[in-house]
Amino acid sequence: MINLLIAEDQAMLLTTLATLLDLEDDISVVHQSANGQDALNFLTNVDNPRVDIVISDIEMPLLTGIELIQAIKDKGMEIKPIILTTFSRAGYLRRAMDAGVKGYLLKDSPSDELLSAIRKIDKGGKVIAPELLQNAWMEMDPLTDKERKALQLAKTGATTEEIAHSLHLSAGTVRNYLSSACSKLDAKNRTEAARIAHQNGWL
Repeated sequence: MINLLIAEDQAMLLTTLATLLDLEDDISVVHQSANGQDALNFLTNVDNPRVDIVISDIEMPLLTGIELIQAIKDKGMEIKPIILTTFSRAGYLRRAMDAGVKGYLLKDSPSDELLSAIRKIDKGGKVIAPELLQNAWMEMDPLTDKERKALQLAKTGATTEEIAHSLHLSAGTVRNYLSSACSKLDAKNRTEAARIAHQNGWL
């Protein structure tokens, strides 16, 4: 039996996907999460059922799908992650693969493809939507981790001082990170830089 956890912030899609997958004789959905943090909490609780595969969206509250996968990798969990998303941006795929994703599929893929991917990945394989691979390595992510975190907070409207407090840095250091990000992305200001980075899947 393949035990699944599904993390998806769209309630209707989460329920539909869980119901569909649970119909399979060799698949059991042991938990449904509306955000990445709930998924991670479930996975790190030793009293909960074993999870073989996590299927996660990317953009979710509290913890994104890529951050969830990175946490699974950092904690050394023997769990195989799959991203199921509407986003075909090369930057997202690159970051997901760097974090150790075993599958990356688009939500408009046929259900048979998802089922096939789950079974292949459970046996140690890897499945990436073929239409994404061609562009995956075309454009490198120019941002450092600190620049990305500063831009993520700037995207929410946080001030320099608020970003500095969140990242435990000085305001001057934050301004340097934001300035560097703007320069790399050829953006006029932090708002434009955050927009460009998000469009490319770098945030």
